[in-house]
Parts: sequence; structure tokens; C-alpha cells
Amino acid sequence: MSNKNHPFHLVDVSPWPILGSLSALTVMSGLIKWFHMFNPSLLFIGLTSMIMIMYQWWRDITREGTFQGHHTYIVTMGLRWGMILFITSEVFFFISFFWGFFHNSLAPAVEIGMLWPPKGISPFNPIQIPLLNTLILLTSGLTVTWAHHSLMENNFKQTTQGLALTVILGIYFTILQAYEYLEAPFTISDAVYGSSFFVATGFHGLHVIIGTTFLLICLSRHINNHFSQIHHFGFEAAAWYWHFVDVVWLFLYISIYWWGS
Repeated sequence: MSNKNHPFHLVDVSPWPILGSLSALTVMSGLIKWFHMFNPSLLFIGLTSMIMIMYQWWRDITREGTFQGHHTYIVTMGLRWGMILFITSEVFFFISFFWGFFHNSLAPAVEIGMLWPPKGISPFNPIQIPLLNTLILLTSGLTVTWAHHSLMENNFKQTTQGLALTVILGIYFTILQAYEYLEAPFTISDAVYGSSFFVATGFHGLHVIIGTTFLLICLSRHINNHFSQIHHFGFEAAAWYWHFVDVVWLFLYISIYWWGS
């Protein structure tokens, strides 16, 4: 491979895909065991192995893209299209939740009293924690854009500051979301309203955690000088993902918290 005469990246044999699949199987089996037998031991084993595999797999990809120089322009374009298609699939993933929410809210069934929200459910006040979380995510969109432009201008200090602020805001959002769940006056089993609310906002919260982890890894890579003005797609992918999370939250806030209440 050291004497290749093409711009493509033919990946080396790696143990991480099969081990990652087995760890994902262990996690799902552990979830089932936890739900039915109230024993989380297998889940913890699966999560530990998955985190270890993720770390080593991402380490190998980082080496390929920086020190080994495998991420040429052609390879980077392929990665860009892969990220675009992944985010597109995520858009349709959330469309299914909005579809279910509007299907039930615009024509409430007789089983829930033909009311929305159903009788006995007290929805959240949209101008309290939900509005604060909206401001937090909008601000984080500004800080990650600031970091991106600073990186393109080769300003190391401001890129670090922008990324660090974005990570802090992402963690702050997650803490507030967890507090909101703890104080919720209804549960996921409270009619279709509870199901729609917790599934949609819960999956969004999971995406915020994933995006925060993505940006935290980018911050670590930036501090270790893995990015340059013209070669930083890992950071761009994280920024795209974060903007997607921002936009989904705006739709969630307007439809579920504000209009749905």
C-alpha cells in the first residue's frame, strides 16, 4: 500500500467491525435482561466493551486521516457524502416521530377522550426550562460556527474557546433535560401523549449526548494539532451533526412543547 498509484483508501483488515457488532449485540441483550430480570450486569459489560472498541476504532481512523495521510481529497469527498446521507436518514427518523405526534394530536382518538393533551395530563410550561434549553442550543450553534470560522482562519485559541463553550452548553442542555424528566408530571406510559413526548425528546437527548461526545473528541484532536485550515473534515462533520440537532430541537419545541401544550 505504500506504493499505491491511486487516490483511494483501501482499508486494512480490522477487528473492530465484528467486535463492535458483538458488543452491540451484548448491549441489546443486556437491555432485555435488565428490563425483564432487573439485572444490569450484562448491560454494563456490553457498554464497557463498546466504549473500548469505539476508542480504538476512532484512534485507528484518526491515524489514517492524519499521520498516515490516507484521507485524500477523493476520500474526503466520499466521507462528506456519507455524512450527508447519514444526516438525511436521521431526518427521516425524526419525521416518523413528528408524524405520529401530529396524527394523534390533530385527530385525538375516542380512547383518550378526543382531547389533546389527554384529560389528566399536565404538559410542561413552554416558557420555562424548554425555552431555556432552546436558547442554550441556539447559542451552541453560534459557538460551533465561531469555532469553525476560527479554524479556517488558523486561529488556534478562538477555535479552542468556541469548541469548549459548545461542549459545555451541550452538557448543560443534557443536565436540564434530565432534571425536566425527573420533575415530569406524567410518564411514558401515560397515553399516547406520554409516549410521543418521551420517545421524541428522549431520542433527541440521545443525539445531543452523541453530538457532545463528537465535539469533545474534536476538541481533543484540535488541541493535539490534528486539524489544519484545509484538512478538518472530522470537525466539519461534528458541526453539521450539531446544527442538525439544533434544527430538530426547534421543531420539537414549536410542535410538542408550545403548540402541543
